[in-house]
Amino acid sequence: MARKEDENAARLIYAKAMNTRHTLRTHCARHLDTMRAEGRYRDFARLEKIADRFPLYRWHQPGGAPREITVWSANDYLGMGCHPAVRQAAAAAIAAYGAGAGGTRNISGTSPEHAGLEAELAAWHGKPAALLFGSGYVANQASLLALLSALPGMIVFSDAMNHASMIDGMRRSPAQRRIWRHNDLAHLEELLRAAGPAAPKVIALESVYSMEGDVAPLHAVCDLAERYDAITYLDEVHAVGLYGVTGAGIAERDGAASRIDIIQGTLAKGVGVVGGYIAGEAELVDYVRSTAGGLIFTTSMPPATAAAARASIRHIQQDTALRDRLAERAAALKAALDRAGLPRLPSESHIVPVPVPGAEACRRVARQLLERHGLYITPINYPTVPRGTERLRLCATPFHTDAMIGCLTAALRDVLPLAEAA
Repeated sequence: MARKEDENAARLIYAKAMNTRHTLRTHCARHLDTMRAEGRYRDFARLEKIADRFPLYRWHQPGGAPREITVWSANDYLGMGCHPAVRQAAAAAIAAYGAGAGGTRNISGTSPEHAGLEAELAAWHGKPAALLFGSGYVANQASLLALLSALPGMIVFSDAMNHASMIDGMRRSPAQRRIWRHNDLAHLEELLRAAGPAAPKVIALESVYSMEGDVAPLHAVCDLAERYDAITYLDEVHAVGLYGVTGAGIAERDGAASRIDIIQGTLAKGVGVVGGYIAGEAELVDYVRSTAGGLIFTTSMPPATAAAARASIRHIQQDTALRDRLAERAAALKAALDRAGLPRLPSESHIVPVPVPGAEACRRVARQLLERHGLYITPINYPTVPRGTERLRLCATPFHTDAMIGCLTAALRDVLPLAEAA
């Protein structure tokens, strides 16, 4: 009798498990259908980078032969991922160390390349110490979580346009979160004043905002941080390699680096490789190194990646002409859009957003640019930007020619009316 009862119980458990699987699959399918209906479903185009011909790629279109296209939305802003010195450094390091790191930083995963890159990053930003992570996302999430959990009663003041990785780290921490209107210093001060003098405070912001193309007023923020006794945490991912005397970012360009407590950056954009890091006071960096789960329990970046990043940074520091060319190309793109009467959002940086409101309209325009004109531009939809503010995000690199800019403006004039007809 007991055996039969056990069998019945087992059947019930199995039936419940099957029901859970069915319910979950049904929920996921319905959610995906909703995303498709709203034009927010993300298709990943298969793009083959042509290292010697950047920004040209091969698009492996479904059911068709590969087609050569021009990419206008790559984050390899300087094309350093294709630079011969970077490729040679990676190849030499693979030959010397192999393809992978072999463990976490604590378990055989710290090589001379890692230590050397951290020292180089610290010196680049004028800080005593730096710490590597596998990506910029993890650097933000893990560092903010660790720092905001360090003191009881911590309050973090977050710019409304901060990246999802920063928001994730804040939400996971026990800190209270206060969101200040984007680049609105009066609102930030109002929130700081209301928090009271006793609460430990962190102001978290970006230097260049990736979807708007605007720049934070760093000195004014630092003035408020000093007045209200707050730590500053600055995300420089869209500025590292591009701005400043040596390319260290907006904080270097504006002479504000010494006033920033923690600078976070990436090796995946201006540097052209992959990985993230923080740089700051030795005690803060060491605390993150010793407590951040996103570092402790993650395999470290391959030594070849670290070697490639070091080679890229050394080149960027010396090649002011490359950075000047980026600024000139961004200005040329903005001027061409304006001459053609095409819409764009105001931008102080190399990022040039073209508004195409409506997720489905934005996706349709991007698809037609690719299929009809051989131009790849990623449509930016919710939740990356608020609903109704969808856009195309353009980034001219030093290697986008006047002819390419001309083709782009002509294609936009041809395709943008599709959005109005939607």
